[in-house]
Amino acid sequence: MKKDLRSEFLKTMTQFVTAAFAFVAALAWNDTIKNVINRFIEPGSGLKSQIIYAFFVTILAVLVTYYFGRITQEAKEEEEKKEHEHEYHHEKK
Repeated sequence: MKKDLRSEFLKTMTQFVTAAFAFVAALAWNDTIKNVINRFIEPGSGLKSQIIYAFFVTILAVLVTYYFGRITQEAKEEEEKKEHEHEYHHEKK
């Protein structure tokens, strides 16, 4: 039981640290994207640049989420395929 608790603690702490770094990275990209948009849009067009920013970030989030979802699904399918092959070889013996 002590080992399970330690394992869960480490797993949870890893998730917290990963989330913290993801948040910091998101803040860095937030400023970068805003600066790029403001470079191409005239100063003083606050609402216009906010709409473009929101649209850009939404599209980026959808694309990244879709991409990682596909990678995760492919990895899962590959792992299941290996498990079935492993089970098949054990049944033949």
